[in-house]
Amino acid sequence: MTTVLTRSERDLRGYALVFLAGLVWSTVGLGIRLIDEAQVWQILFYRSVSMTLLLYGVIRLRTGQDPLRLAWRMGWPGVIGGLSLVAAYTGAIFAIQTTSVANAMMLFACSPLLAAVLGRVILGEYVRPQTWVAILVAGCGIAVMVWDKFAGAALLGNLAAIGSAVGFATFTITLRWGKATEMMPAVFLSGVFGMVLMAIICLWLGLSLGITPGDMGISLGMGVFQVGLGLILYTIGSKTVPAAELTLLSLAEVVLGPVWVWLVLGETATPNTLIGGTILLTAIAGNALSGARRRPPPPML
Repeated sequence: MTTVLTRSERDLRGYALVFLAGLVWSTVGLGIRLIDEAQVWQILFYRSVSMTLLLYGVIRLRTGQDPLRLAWRMGWPGVIGGLSLVAAYTGAIFAIQTTSVANAMMLFACSPLLAAVLGRVILGEYVRPQTWVAILVAGCGIAVMVWDKFAGAALLGNLAAIGSAVGFATFTITLRWGKATEMMPAVFLSGVFGMVLMAIICLWLGLSLGITPGDMGISLGMGVFQVGLGLILYTIGSKTVPAAELTLLSLAEVVLGPVWVWLVLGETATPNTLIGGTILLTAIAGNALSGARRRPPPPML
């Protein structure tokens, strides 16, 4: 017998699933920190392999159609969106490897605000005055976060984190440009692109695809349990959760990410990161509460 859920039960389940998605995504920093030797290109290759295989099966079961056909049916928006995710993933892994997890995760969080700017520039979408204020406040928070990190690897890590946020924002814009109702096919396509591009880069740089069993296991696990499972939970849960609440729930990823590396590895954040991150998250939360978000934000990792 089929169980029919009431509206409130569906909403509660949606909230729980979206929060669980953020919880799963928040472990990405810990996963990268546990990698011993593999470089960003090798990690992303194996993560793309496992994520693509998982999403292929899930999309096939949900739709009964070939995932590649669904992805290519999206046209150029799907292709650009898939490539932008590859760039976002690459920047995210590099950032976590070269700066603190707290710093990287906080900078990833500015993606929704960057999407508003890109939406205005590329699609001509209206941006409310409250959102411009939030963008200004978020910029101040970012400035505080990177104030003491203007040299060496930390600077490159911060730039990579901001670049990753731009990639996620671009993905959001391509979904709106293509009027996509499902993000899974585009994410699946990003996995295909990721496998091909990372294999080419590894060959070009002389890097072997043969990495240690431990690093391979962590990389494959991230593709299945972090990106893949998180996306599935988010896709199902987001259908019954209002957009503003989705933005707030997605901040669980940013807040919890530094907690895991602190609990397991003892990594702490600098005062500048904590102060600037608080300003940034306040701007994003205020923007969400003011009702600026009209569509679900994309997964960050």
